[in-house]
Amino acid sequence: METYSNPILKGFYPDPSIVRVNNDYYMVNSTFQYFPAIPIHHSTDLVNWEQIGYGISESEYLDLSNISDSHGIWASDISYYNGEFYIFATMRLNNPEPGTKAPLRKILVTKSKNPEGPYSKPIVLDIDSIDPSHFVDDDGTHYCITAPGITVTKLNSDCSEIIEPPKNVWKGTGLRCAEGPHILKKDGYYYAILAEGGTGYGHQISVGRSKNLYGPYESSPYNPALTQKDENARLQRCGHGDLVQTQNGDWWAVYLCGRPNCGSFTTVGRETSLDSVTWTDDNWFIVNGPSDTAACPDLPKSSYTKIYKDDFDSERLNFIWEFVRNPHYDKLSLTERKGFLTIEGGEFDLSDIRSYNTILRREESHSYTAVTRLEFEPKSESAQSGITCYYGINNYIKCFITLRNSIPAVILEENRNGIITEVNSLNLENYNGSAYIKVNVNKQERSFEISLNETEYIKIGTVKSCEFLSDEGVTIGKHHTGTLVGMFSICLDNSISSKAYFDFFDYSNTNK
Repeated sequence: METYSNPILKGFYPDPSIVRVNNDYYMVNSTFQYFPAIPIHHSTDLVNWEQIGYGISESEYLDLSNISDSHGIWASDISYYNGEFYIFATMRLNNPEPGTKAPLRKILVTKSKNPEGPYSKPIVLDIDSIDPSHFVDDDGTHYCITAPGITVTKLNSDCSEIIEPPKNVWKGTGLRCAEGPHILKKDGYYYAILAEGGTGYGHQISVGRSKNLYGPYESSPYNPALTQKDENARLQRCGHGDLVQTQNGDWWAVYLCGRPNCGSFTTVGRETSLDSVTWTDDNWFIVNGPSDTAACPDLPKSSYTKIYKDDFDSERLNFIWEFVRNPHYDKLSLTERKGFLTIEGGEFDLSDIRSYNTILRREESHSYTAVTRLEFEPKSESAQSGITCYYGINNYIKCFITLRNSIPAVILEENRNGIITEVNSLNLENYNGSAYIKVNVNKQERSFEISLNETEYIKIGTVKSCEFLSDEGVTIGKHHTGTLVGMFSICLDNSISSKAYFDFFDYSNTNK
């Protein structure tokens, strides 16, 4: 029997929501401050997933330019009704200034007749809560389900207006942070599905049910329906999930998890796993996991080629790439030089929330190598271009080419919870405007190298104890994302024009 390994979406893909339409499956995840927002994946077998679009890809639809790290788009939900796909999501705003009052959250609703989009300009629902999901009852009535616990808000027929105010109908089992709510209707019961215990270690899925949407709800005697009890297991932080029934009648659950890296540090972020579901004789469900490996669903095989090396030979960026907040597209080009990604240097450093055009892909494993070829002629010490391993504005590593004392140099720098330190630097006496910059990641060590001829690499330096690139190691602000790796170009003196040309970016997992 063919098997698969968890996670099925590796890297920063938390808070999964899933829907089946005929023989096709679609899934969305949270993106926080990254743009485009809400990746949409497609599969026919629940194991192999291909990204086909984004829920929000127009900058004018979503302003993230001043949104703090780990704020922005939380816990999106995808559903399908009457020929249309719906995506509900939280827009988590920044905390208001001390002494003032303002909503912390609003709910966004966007729709499309095509799963890949384009999706409509988001409708804003004034619900100051998190983790919305869309439930349509048998009579066609639409509801928005939010935290805390199961809170029900009745909507109009196109989900553009609130008809009745929110009503909390189930508080959960009593654990903290009763969130991530979904309603599933089956065999006359409304099943309330919750994430409880906080999204870190000790996370779980809890279940209740009622014959009436508005309750009262009873808790499952089998709770938690899913959690990780083995502190030594490969998958931790298991919870916040959603159920789907296959065309064959089987049930499966997708849920978030994290893989610890040398301790409790989940550097690649919260990921998405899959496990089968069993319904008991007394009509409760249990998720058969968390599993490292399991038998594949009996479904038609998905077939696609995953991109690990991008040669930038297309006129559109591949879906693997994300920007930190909204990009400035006028300073990016895939056509100025064919086969190159051109980035004009922005005037703000990576430690500044106003920084833009840092372009990243998710890390997928605790050991990998990434390399890019860069053509760059720095005109001042304020111009920098290179590679970054990035968690947020207070936590990253960057390795870049610049000028130092009028001589080309490569500098390795870390920002560890707001403390910026130069790790090492090398003068590049023979630099002719082209170099290969490489990062080798081995668990909690990240070593950087440079080559001026692609064959002879010189070690620049190593950053050890990289737990600061994880939810558990961040000490400033919220921390719900994961580490990404990619390219950046900045020029802090905006009176100087500075452009970097990236020939390719090659990411290679060395452990799966």
